[in-house]
Amino acid sequence: MFFKAGWGFCIFNKLMTFPGGYFKAVSFICCQYSMKSMKISTLTLAFLGLVSLHGTSFAQDQEAGRPLPSASVKTLTGENVDTKSFSNDGKPMIIDFWATWCKPCIEELNAIREDYADWQKETGVKLIAVSLDDARTMSRVAPFVNGKNWPFENYLDPNGDFKRVMNVNMPPHTFVLNGKGEIVWQHVGFAEGNQDELFEVVQQVASGKPVPVKK
Repeated sequence: MFFKAGWGFCIFNKLMTFPGGYFKAVSFICCQYSMKSMKISTLTLAFLGLVSLHGTSFAQDQEAGRPLPSASVKTLTGENVDTKSFSNDGKPMIIDFWATWCKPCIEELNAIREDYADWQKETGVKLIAVSLDDARTMSRVAPFVNGKNWPFENYLDPNGDFKRVMNVNMPPHTFVLNGKGEIVWQHVGFAEGNQDELFEVVQQVASGKPVPVKK
């Protein structure tokens, strides 16, 4: 069983302190996986569950001001759209990667829906929800979204093109963009109350204040 000694957790925690540390830390865990035994320890599964539950949020320190990259996504009716065309008249945008099979994603978008009208009234923010459902499940997305009555702008990324250029590994993965279309903050995972932190970031961006790097 790997991680049987404390050194594994020490390395993981150290990696989490670096820019992009969440991904470095998860990569470290994956490197410990044994392809011979094809087994993952209960301890590791529990640990990954905790990371997914509480999530990791950070401002874009190394990539501060990175413009939204170009990729092709589809509308719910099948039309191709270049992500470079995403805009909100100089107001903040939220881009949320989710999937119909991802329970925390659904919880996050449901939580945001409850206050979305107020968020828009105060900041003018627009939320763009991008489904990561592939060709096998993408047909479920439109009826799912309609059933949830989500008032968001919805797109499909069945080939994972947008996911790749945004360095998304697992949903929910949420980004905040400023009025110039630059990525200024991102968050991985969801736990109750994370939507309040998200709105605080949107308020800062809408008022022109810098988003502090979260250590």
